[in-house]
Amino acid sequence: EETTELRDTLSKQGAEFHVVKNSVLDVAAKDRELPDLGDWLAGPTAIVVGGNDPSGVARVLKQFCKTKKKNEVKVGILGDKTLTQDDVNVLADLPTIEVLKAQLLGLLTTPATQMVSVLNAVPTSVVNVLQARVDQEGEN
Repeated sequence: EETTELRDTLSKQGAEFHVVKNSVLDVAAKDRELPDLGDWLAGPTAIVVGGNDPSGVARVLKQFCKTKKKNEVKVGILGDKTLTQDDVNVLADLPTIEVLKAQLLGLLTTPATQMVSVLNAVPTSVVNVLQARVDQEGEN
């Protein structure tokens, strides 16, 4: 039941969960020229492959391990890099793609917003001076 729940959650991220034999995974990793996994291929092993957002997949795994308290991430591979359990946790803690896009957009629009404020300051100052002069004339 828990495995089905994990598979369903991962499928929303575009990832798949498979329980595999260590010997088969070792051969497949060597065939795909992935980093050597020999140090981690002991005991039961499951793999998660694919996914649209590596951070989102790592987030799902971290949350699952935290709530179920009986599984742990042995190792991760992202591209041709081996990730330790700590690396996977750091990846899981990154903001979502949507948040990163919003932050980037904010950074890109900040200079334009500041420039508009500067350009708007001169006419505003002139209007304020003229208004002060009109107010001063009205008092006299």
